[in-house]
Amino acid sequence: MVKKVMGTFKTNGIVILESNMGDYDKMLTMLTPGLGKIACAAKGARRPKSALLSGSQFLCFGEYMLYQGASTYHVNSCETIEMFYNLRTDLDKLKYASHITKIVYDVTNENENSYKILQLFLNTLYTLSETDKNMDFVLAIFKMRLMCILGFTPHISDCKECHTKEDLLYFSFKDSGFKCGICAKFDKGVMQISGATKDAIQYIALAPAKKLFSFNISETCIKELELVSKIYLNQKLEKDYKLEELF
Repeated sequence: MVKKVMGTFKTNGIVILESNMGDYDKMLTMLTPGLGKIACAAKGARRPKSALLSGSQFLCFGEYMLYQGASTYHVNSCETIEMFYNLRTDLDKLKYASHITKIVYDVTNENENSYKILQLFLNTLYTLSETDKNMDFVLAIFKMRLMCILGFTPHISDCKECHTKEDLLYFSFKDSGFKCGICAKFDKGVMQISGATKDAIQYIALAPAKKLFSFNISETCIKELELVSKIYLNQKLEKDYKLEELF
């Protein structure tokens, strides 16, 4: 929610990109629930004693007081809410967080309601930061749920072709959903999955946001879910996202 107070705007937001500007300033890209993805200038944020020093860092989530200029927003003040310190001190976790952030950057725009994406983003970062869950598992859940939020919810209630509810152990990338064993024989774009992976995909699509990461599956199923979610997201977004090393 965005509140307008005396010509300024107060909104929650998370820094998803930062770059230096001038001698002491920063240009930030922030994701907010109501304004979507916005560019913000943070004057003097690189000065050692700046009040914006922590609030202008990558993946800082806070409450920002902004005012709008001719072409961009300007950060007036910030109260930090979460810094995700564990992501900053663990290079593996930071690698996954950065990968997720790249995807979020690509699927968001200015002047759009981004509440559900921001909620998913924050819950995913928190899970990476504060738990020891398999990071490939967390990433797979994020990708599949993001597709649902963006309007690409796969057909999961029955076979996409014949509508039987039995033997739904195939995921069709061609038809975006489950297929039974019989119908799968006529679809070259299917991947066979286990019953646990099928249940996981159904859970991810339907679970309340706060309980999204509150389940576990075997290592074998994690690999299946990881592959399904990776191919599905890359296909729908028409881009080959790869988990890259930071350095």
